Amino acid sequence: MRLVNQGPVSENPSLEDLLRRDGVVVEIVPEKKGLLFLKHVEYRLISKCFKVAVHRRYSDFDVFHSLLLQRFIYRMVPPLPPKRIFKGVLNSMSEREFIEVRCRGLQRFMTLVMRHPVISEDELLIIFMTASSADVQIKLREAFKRTGDEYMMYQMSSQCRVHFPDDIHAQTASSREVVENLLASFHRLRNMVERMAQRSRENSTDLLMFGKDLSSLGSETSHPPPSTPSGVETPSSVRKTQRPSLGEEFNLLAEKAAKQGSREANEVVEKLNVFLEMLQSYKDLCVRHESGVFLEHQSALQKHNMNSVMCTRDQRQTDQLESRIAQQENAIVTMEMRSYFSLHCLHQETQYVFMYLPHMLQVLGDFVHSQIQGHKEMHEVWSELHPKLTKLYEGTNKTPMCPLNPLQTPNTQSLLHTSTPQSLLLQTSSPRQRRTTAIFSQFCPSEKPDEKMVN
Repeated sequence: MRLVNQGPVSENPSLEDLLRRDGVVVEIVPEKKGLLFLKHVEYRLISKCFKVAVHRRYSDFDVFHSLLLQRFIYRMVPPLPPKRIFKGVLNSMSEREFIEVRCRGLQRFMTLVMRHPVISEDELLIIFMTASSADVQIKLREAFKRTGDEYMMYQMSSQCRVHFPDDIHAQTASSREVVENLLASFHRLRNMVERMAQRSRENSTDLLMFGKDLSSLGSETSHPPPSTPSGVETPSSVRKTQRPSLGEEFNLLAEKAAKQGSREANEVVEKLNVFLEMLQSYKDLCVRHESGVFLEHQSALQKHNMNSVMCTRDQRQTDQLESRIAQQENAIVTMEMRSYFSLHCLHQETQYVFMYLPHMLQVLGDFVHSQIQGHKEMHEVWSELHPKLTKLYEGTNKTPMCPLNPLQTPNTQSLLHTSTPQSLLLQTSSPRQRRTTAIFSQFCPSEKPDEKMVN
């Protein structure tokens, strides 16, 4: 689609100019304000454009949002996050988590407002970003009463019909279908990226616990078994020198995985959420366009046709009917001009959505770059960890196993070759067998014990 260069609204800036306007940061004020039982959360808005920091309650955002909907009923007004915790949400998140989620929603709302080519230049935004906290709602309502909605603000709005393409209705229907398909597709992409970021955070937790358990194996509390014979080297010294360093490596792996999950959540998921809310606001605009202006226009036409065919018997009634018909004709003309103005705004909002698509492709490219960078960093740490694990395994394999049978030890084998049968029997047999052997040697000093006894 080609951007309209002239019309009743201001000239359309480029996407780069709109992205540079993204200078509002929404933060949670740590301490709640208000009385003891009526405390509320406030948000600090820091703007590079207005160069002032203001505090706003959620009710201020609510009034600002409702006035934007009334003034820019033919534009994409982004949605606000919910005001309260729903009944089903109480079981899944705490109040603090809900406030943080709502703060991110307010950040997306302000981002879309600041990036909009028409709303960003309106007086309501200037008042909301500069007025004091005490009288911001009063000033917002007064400013709206002075000017009214967008149609009443621009004198050339009644001439927007000349700027229409010939196939404006076909383009509008086709664009709505494309945007609905984009909304469904990007919604699935957002869910998949969100799950991948969550898995990265879970992987970080698993790696951290694995490193702690591995380090605890080499701590001072792990001693060799008491049944280990003297002179046999155990791998405990190797473990004690290597496992603490392995724990540090796994801590680094956990840190890298957590960093990747946070990077994807902040740089990819949030940007996809911003685009999804833009598409949702476009869908809501199409619903308002069809069920609002066009429906009122058709209803006014029906009333006019019904009154024009009515027959009257009294001249007074005839005059009243003519006056009513004239009022309805004026209303129909106004409604018709509003319908054309609504079509013009919808056409421009459609171009704005499609103008935003290359930025989303860049966001998906950032996701691919994040995956490459994260796996590269993890690969470097794993590559440094692998030689240490190999060294640990080699030290463990060279260590002899603890013998199960005492006769298989080297000391026992030397006794079998150097000692006499009697001394060997005395060293290897039980106390009862040794007493029996001693008695036998007293009575039969020249006899040798049977080889079966020795075995």
